[in-house]
Amino acid sequence: MTDLQMIESAKFVLKTEGQAILNLESVIDDQFIRAVRLILSSQGKVVFSGMGKSGLIAKKLASTFSSTGTPSYFLHPAEAAHGDLGLLDSKDVIIAMSQSGKSFELNTVIAFAIRHSIPVIAFTGNLQSDLAKQAQVVLQTKISQEACPLGLAPTTSSTVALALGDALGMVVSQAKGFTADQFKQYHPGGGLGKKLLRVEDLMHQTGPSLPVLSPEVSVSEVLLQLSQGEVRGACGIVNQQSELIGIVTDGDIRRRLGHLKNDIFLLQAKDIMSPTPRVIDQSETAQSALAIMEKNQISVLFVLNKNADRPKYPVGIIHIQDLLKSKIR
Repeated sequence: MTDLQMIESAKFVLKTEGQAILNLESVIDDQFIRAVRLILSSQGKVVFSGMGKSGLIAKKLASTFSSTGTPSYFLHPAEAAHGDLGLLDSKDVIIAMSQSGKSFELNTVIAFAIRHSIPVIAFTGNLQSDLAKQAQVVLQTKISQEACPLGLAPTTSSTVALALGDALGMVVSQAKGFTADQFKQYHPGGGLGKKLLRVEDLMHQTGPSLPVLSPEVSVSEVLLQLSQGEVRGACGIVNQQSELIGIVTDGDIRRRLGHLKNDIFLLQAKDIMSPTPRVIDQSETAQSALAIMEKNQISVLFVLNKNADRPKYPVGIIHIQDLLKSKIR
């Protein structure tokens, strides 16, 4: 096989599968809506089942549904006949996947569903199959050809089933009003979870851990504050309305020592503070906080709540070490 033939063969697979996915638009009809409504009205779980490649797609879809607000699991048809049917509940919805609609192993699951009035949504390319005839809803996955050169290995058919399942899952998730915050709760680990971390998840909140002083305090008090608390080396300066008007850091004091003619301890916080502290809203992502710190070469940010009655009141502080410990990179 020449290099050119390899390239053309790969392009054929992509074009075949890509076109098959586009053709799915024609099956997004009342049956699709019925499937969505059936899942939304269910008080149980969505149970996916399928054999072979259909089973592998079913496993992936069960995971996708679960992670986007619809509790789901995969039931292996062969294992179902040996006791796992006990997992099913009359409140559940079954999504049975078989391109031919003739998967012998699925018969046990479908028969059980019929006996216990559990609704079945079929993913199949054969509308005349027993699976299609017994299901309450049928989502058609018919294709013109497999991308396999032999026309045998499930390629286009499995891709189509996956794409249609993703479409169903995302519509159900949207209809439920599933939010990014809920997604974050289901993905506390890994890159996705870190990406969704917000400043409020990592910041040190008001109280002893939040170093704030008035403009009139002495430099001695500032130095004492800089060496105490959970976040050291930075202190916020607030006015009588508790609004953040400045910041004092270890670096500010060192820089001013070289330019002062008088004793630094005769000064007040307002004399040495930086009047334009960098801040961030608590709803911003932790990644945004890290970007601001790196861009401005600073190690702390005071946190505000722009939706509060006092939007300039500091509600927390976040240190670059908090961000690095969370491994958001």
